[in-house]
Amino acid sequence: MERLWAPWRMTYIKGIKKEDEGCIFCSKPKQNNDKENLLLFRGKTCFVLMNLFPYNNGHLMIIPYQHTSDILDLDKETSAELWELLILSKKALTKVMRPEGFNTGMNIGRDAGAGIDQHIHMHIVPRWNGDTNFMPVVGETKVISQALSETYDALLPHF
Repeated sequence: MERLWAPWRMTYIKGIKKEDEGCIFCSKPKQNNDKENLLLFRGKTCFVLMNLFPYNNGHLMIIPYQHTSDILDLDKETSAELWELLILSKKALTKVMRPEGFNTGMNIGRDAGAGIDQHIHMHIVPRWNGDTNFMPVVGETKVISQALSETYDALLPHF
């Protein structure tokens, strides 16, 4: 059997959060190193962050600055900006990556599949015909064909 070497995945498998680090979605926008943190855009109430462990090239997350696990806690301004940044993200991804479709949504709560369940966030994942091929289905390995830094540089001018 051949193996695809993807050592970066082990960080995700073992868990990237240490108990003393707090919420990653609260700490990233407080730092002043957007490129290193893959933070593409800062809005008034929400920000756009590339997923460090993407499902597909260009996988983005729209995240409120407000630390909450419940979407019902968001005010109208934050809810509106969350949606506006989803639209802006779709426009940027369409222009740069030309996907054939998108998955968007939220996993609210651990039991619903949220990897980080204490801070809500919306995903937007560009999709292409055939992007779910034998590698993830049979090999349980997802191939990301572009470095995150290259995707960041391509998307940044569109935000």
